[in-house]
Amino acid sequence: MMIKKTLPLIFLFFSLLGYSQKIITKKIKSDFVEGERLIKIYIPEGYDSKEEKNYPLAIVLDAEYLFDAYVGNAVLFAAKDKAPKQIVVGINMAKTRKKDTYFNQNTGKLTNSNQQFYNFIRDEVIFEIESTYKTSPFITIMGAGTAANIVASFLSEATPFVNAYICINPLFSDYIGAQMESYQLSRYENEDNTFYFYTNNSNTFSEKKQTIINNLQTGLTNLTIKNFNVVNDNITTASSISAISEAIPRAFTKVFEIYSAISEEEFDKNIKELSPIDAIAYLENKYLDIEFLFGSNLGIREADIYAVETIVIEKENGDQLLNYGIMILKLFPSSPLGDYYIGRYYESGKNLKKALKHYKIGYGKMDPADPNADAFYENILRIGGQ
Repeated sequence: MMIKKTLPLIFLFFSLLGYSQKIITKKIKSDFVEGERLIKIYIPEGYDSKEEKNYPLAIVLDAEYLFDAYVGNAVLFAAKDKAPKQIVVGINMAKTRKKDTYFNQNTGKLTNSNQQFYNFIRDEVIFEIESTYKTSPFITIMGAGTAANIVASFLSEATPFVNAYICINPLFSDYIGAQMESYQLSRYENEDNTFYFYTNNSNTFSEKKQTIINNLQTGLTNLTIKNFNVVNDNITTASSISAISEAIPRAFTKVFEIYSAISEEEFDKNIKELSPIDAIAYLENKYLDIEFLFGSNLGIREADIYAVETIVIEKENGDQLLNYGIMILKLFPSSPLGDYYIGRYYESGKNLKKALKHYKIGYGKMDPADPNADAFYENILRIGGQ
């Protein structure tokens, strides 16, 4: 039994050691909250202020217990290519949580001290990080309990600048529904951006807390705002602590869905019924969004090229294969894929001479040891080449 309890702690210890040297502790002298506030800054591996690469920013409230959990997930998701590397800022609140986040119970509104803390995050913390580090436009803010109310309050900004609002085990007031209505979320549709609002309910919460969250989630379900993604989660688990550990990666999965390679769900929902030209445009726009939001110039993943090729090949007699092949050649000139698609285009039009030319060019780019080389050569043989 002792071994079973100890192993997770050992794993966590070594996991934290893996990125502990990239964490900076800093004090910010504030004009809004009293004295100085301590923040922790995680700088992702490979960060170089001289490189033309930017990183999305995450602000994590209650850093005493949420910072390491967020950073651990950020490292894991980035390693698995499911999210971009992020700069993560944790705000310590152990001694100030009540003053910072305990809202007016009679109205649900922020108190004066809540508003000062809100201003501290918006005008001092974010300003400090964006002035010092290479950040992309994508900002996430996460908080738990009463701090989730601060997170939700950022929805009130006249010009939205936060992309992802993650409310973990939220403790909202009885008036949260009215508050959300006052934010007029429909105006987000006018923004040329993408937004996510995550909340989780859980069987481990009190009956009253579950009811408040459920009512909010039900109301949010009725929203139909194309660029405002509502993530209503419900976690069945053993304790509210384990609900936190489950909620963070579940929020990550949705918030960074744009960054991830095309999933079966994304294909069925957004791509499957498109025309070839629209499917190609979707693919191009997906990676333009990735570069703009997350500062990551990935080109286009090979897996996503294959995800769209069926539509391009099978619909409209393959008429868009030429454009698809030209696009791939520009992105990956050393890959045989672009020449393969162009070859398919000319073959379907019975222009076998040009088809053979591109098949041979593509094959010439391949390593003979490549397990796909023989299959690629079959294209040459099929139309009479050698």
